[in-house]
Amino acid sequence: MTRSVIQPVRLAPLALATFLAAPGATLADPSQPRLGQGQGDFGGVGLMQTPSARMAPLGGFAFSMSRTEPYRRYSVFFQPTEWLETGFRYVEVENRRYLAATGDRNNLDKGIDLKLRLREESRHWPQIAVGTRDIGGTGLFSGEYLVANKRWHNFDVTLGIGWGYLGNQEDFTNPLARLDERFERRSGFSSGGDGGNFNLGSLFSGRTALFGGIEYQTPWDPLVLQVELEGNDYQHEPQRNHQEQSSRLNYGARLRLTDNIELRAGWQRGNTAMLGISMSTNLATLSQAKRDPSPVALEPAPASHTADWSGLGRALDENAGIAVYRLRQEGTSVTVEGEPTRYRSLAESEQRAGRLLHNNLGNEVKTFRFRWHERGMALRESIHDRDAMVAATTSSANSTQHHHSIYAHGALLPAEGEVLHEATPHGLVYSLQPQLEQNFGGPDGYLYRLSASLDGEYRLGANDWLAATLTYTLDDNLDKYRYIGPSDLPRVRTRIADYLAETDIGISNLQYTRTSRLGDDWYAMGYGGLLETMFAGAGAELLYRPFNSDVALGLDINWVKQRDFDQRFDLLDYSTWTGHVTGYWQTDYEDVLAKVSVGRYLAGDLGLTFDVSREFDSGVRLGGWATFTDAGDAFGEGSFDKGIYLSLPLDAFFVHSTRQRAQVAWSPLTRDGGARLARRATLYDLTEERSMGRYWKDHAAMMR
Repeated sequence: MTRSVIQPVRLAPLALATFLAAPGATLADPSQPRLGQGQGDFGGVGLMQTPSARMAPLGGFAFSMSRTEPYRRYSVFFQPTEWLETGFRYVEVENRRYLAATGDRNNLDKGIDLKLRLREESRHWPQIAVGTRDIGGTGLFSGEYLVANKRWHNFDVTLGIGWGYLGNQEDFTNPLARLDERFERRSGFSSGGDGGNFNLGSLFSGRTALFGGIEYQTPWDPLVLQVELEGNDYQHEPQRNHQEQSSRLNYGARLRLTDNIELRAGWQRGNTAMLGISMSTNLATLSQAKRDPSPVALEPAPASHTADWSGLGRALDENAGIAVYRLRQEGTSVTVEGEPTRYRSLAESEQRAGRLLHNNLGNEVKTFRFRWHERGMALRESIHDRDAMVAATTSSANSTQHHHSIYAHGALLPAEGEVLHEATPHGLVYSLQPQLEQNFGGPDGYLYRLSASLDGEYRLGANDWLAATLTYTLDDNLDKYRYIGPSDLPRVRTRIADYLAETDIGISNLQYTRTSRLGDDWYAMGYGGLLETMFAGAGAELLYRPFNSDVALGLDINWVKQRDFDQRFDLLDYSTWTGHVTGYWQTDYEDVLAKVSVGRYLAGDLGLTFDVSREFDSGVRLGGWATFTDAGDAFGEGSFDKGIYLSLPLDAFFVHSTRQRAQVAWSPLTRDGGARLARRATLYDLTEERSMGRYWKDHAAMMR
């Protein structure tokens, strides 16, 4: 049983389109294979009630809804690697009451699924996968499976063994019972107080049955037909909600309307209709055609500098996306110091800037240097040979020579030479965007607040700035909010709905921040003010990040005091110290970034947070986290915290390049245990360009 209050989810204006249909959705492409790519009733690639060994393409994302009386299912599934499928699901039970709710509401259960591909399909061998359903939460629909798939012409055949919910037909004795008698019996469903735990003790235990089916690709490309043998008998349903089953065979069809939307229908149990819809996209390939200014045309190098330094600075900003701090010349080398403002790829900014420099600098200049900063902190430098850059621009045959002539480093000594132009960053930037805070799955039903968020920053200098966010409620139904989840810890998060419901207009953030580069690999940041919706205070962060290293180490320390519910300037009595030591490891495996944080949380509990994420070529980052602390029984329901998040580059949706991102997060419960301060900025994100990342790949692609 899900017990939660408001969960903030912030969506940029176009980011929501990702979850419905990718931009530019068209009619289904007949050349795309349909077999084995459909979402099952429970979510995840499968037939209807049963899973398959098939996987979505790398980066696959799907949102699905289905109804088979008395169950309504809502699911979101991801394909973070080619061999792993994961997702979460809510099941609404229409004929059972939500006991924690104050009104008459249908019961709602949540679950997390995992599927691992063990072997890819070959000419003689099927594709094989192992997986588990409903591994988290109360485990009402939990089950495990081993399944194989083999395609033959227009048919895809599935055959598997199911345990738990998938094996209730009990076709034969659990084969694992011969290894250990503990596999003979499956423990009962978790109680509500255990919700949120992973159900590991019952894996692959209890009843066992066969399941499978066949999918047929019809001559009409959008249509796929299905027949399925189910392993569930519907006589062991959770909450004694047993259903009549006239037949183990289910029949269904999938109709692809576009490359992103699919309708599903079926006849299940021999007596019940199923209807469903799936909306999908691919996070790894999201992109948008651009209408950026064209790179300037190359002109012959002038005999001497044009000396229109202000004009050159503006052109570097408008065309190359570089907010110039200064232009400096030392001998035959000219250095551009500044921040990237538009293009996600620094290689693109440098190529565009190289054309502008060539057209404006005298022919005595032989080297272009780009010293990249972020918020006043010097991060790295790229050095280009002018002749090689020009030659590569005029002929692709010279691109390899230019590629090998580039030198990049992070050992940034104090810049020397004559300053040709200088412009200290300052001024106001702001944006107005919609914001959605919502909760789905709590006993108070679907709660939401739709608001307009005015966010602004005033740069006082290269290293310091004032930031503020003002939020105005446009519409909400928070008057329905009644429930506060169980917790014996200080109420640092479970009063979130009080903050959202107290006022129509509030100050979500108002703070001063200053950064500093302490040495070659050391960075620091200090900040103070109204740090987030619920806490005000001051803090500092220190980061050790060697240039282009796979590892980094950070420390943040904060003193905070709880804010009043009206989100103005009044404070409540509760105050605390919070902070963490965080290790970062950019692995060479699947572009995975692993983070481990150890420290003190807002409620005073001590513990650690694991965070694992992967960034696709599109720039989309998909990740998940889990927090464990010493709070014990006082932690609240579930005993540990977990969640999934997406970081979306708005460049993938807009026709003009941008480095801005939108954040979307999901967490099944709101807890006081394991709660962290929602800081506006972190040094690891600000120093992202200390890693070369895709620089060389981007540069080579631009030269083709």
